[in-house]
Amino acid sequence: GVRARGLDPRPFLLALAGGSNAGSAATVIGNPQNILIGQVGRLDFWHFLAVCGPPALMAMAAVFLAIKWTWADELELRPEREALPPPELDRWQAAKGVIATAILIVAFATPLPRELAVLGVAALLLVSRRLATRRVMAQVDWHLLLLFAALFVVNAAMSRTGLPADALAWLGRHGLLPDRLAVLLPLTLAMSNTVGNVPAVVMILSLWPSAPEGALYGLALLSTLAGNFLLVGSIANIIVAERAAAEGVRLGFADFARAGVPMTLAVMPAAALWLALGGWIGW
Repeated sequence: GVRARGLDPRPFLLALAGGSNAGSAATVIGNPQNILIGQVGRLDFWHFLAVCGPPALMAMAAVFLAIKWTWADELELRPEREALPPPELDRWQAAKGVIATAILIVAFATPLPRELAVLGVAALLLVSRRLATRRVMAQVDWHLLLLFAALFVVNAAMSRTGLPADALAWLGRHGLLPDRLAVLLPLTLAMSNTVGNVPAVVMILSLWPSAPEGALYGLALLSTLAGNFLLVGSIANIIVAERAAAEGVRLGFADFARAGVPMTLAVMPAAALWLALGGWIGW
């Protein structure tokens, strides 16, 4: 639909990836690293939303503004572009999504374990569709699963070398543990865009299982927002780029950085300031 209108798909792909990352920072179930942090710290769903929700909304606004600014020429409306009607909305599927979300919100207000609520709603969504098993399995991104597995293998191998533990001990001796924003902010930005935000969080938590609650909120929020910096910052970015490539659209490293770098450099300090002003974690 985008290409049919004569528009460049890349800014729209960036908006999809950037918005997914920014929005997922809001809740404890928004992405894999938040789920892991929430389980380790036994963080309350609503308190997590109160802490991380406002910066997530701010980050989504930053995604919009950064893409609109850096891709202004590609987004400019021109007379020669074909005016096509918007794609038809599947009202039934949209309604199911809204109902499922409402059920989850109600369930999170009860003592029911979050993972059971999520699995229950997911099961209901699956049985509400008539899909052959072969078709469902064909939709599984096996390359992505292999990438995830490889990341965790590399992460485990790195941990066994003892180097991360030595680094953490060195930081502790010099008063540089990531329980302060001055350390946590650059650490999450660097690690999320080298080993990826999910493996980075796994490594940090495995070496620092007694992290204070405020540091856990900071780790969840900042590691997620750091994923918008470069194409390799999060799995969501890689998924978008791979799916686009399958349709003949190349979303390159420089394309992503063009909007990703400014939006991240604007949002992460603001999110850190929010955490500090709220008293959840100090500088």
